[in-house]
Amino acid sequence: MRRVEIICTGNICRSPIGEVVLRAKLAEAGIDDVVVTSSGTGSWHVGDPMDPRAAAVLSRRGYDGSAHRAQQFRPGWFAERDLVLAMDSGHLAALRGEAQLFAEIDVPDPYYGEDDGFEEVLDQIEKAADRWVDRLRQAD
Repeated sequence: MRRVEIICTGNICRSPIGEVVLRAKLAEAGIDDVVVTSSGTGSWHVGDPMDPRAAAVLSRRGYDGSAHRAQQFRPGWFAERDLVLAMDSGHLAALRGEAQLFAEIDVPDPYYGEDDGFEEVLDQIEKAADRWVDRLRQAD
């Protein structure tokens, strides 16, 4: 099994959206040897469900994020993960370069904005997830 970790700040918006979307797209592609999880760089929301706006945008597009509970990334996990993906360059810096960006450019944090920001984030994450599915298929 290959393990992929997706990281954002609090693990209630971007990274859980990335986890749910990438997991679904891998299943659609018939790739069943990849385990996708997500976490945050901080501990503020540990144990909390996904932000309701993130869950709602996922639900509107047919994804289910209801099982998500936030967790904090632990440095020891680098050794246990095949791929660590950061949602923005700030997370990448916090992880000391031991990760890659999830998308071609930073995925903006929708937390303090309006609901349409979550739609835009999901659009960006879906496109990036398609690229990761292709990369993971080729690495198989």
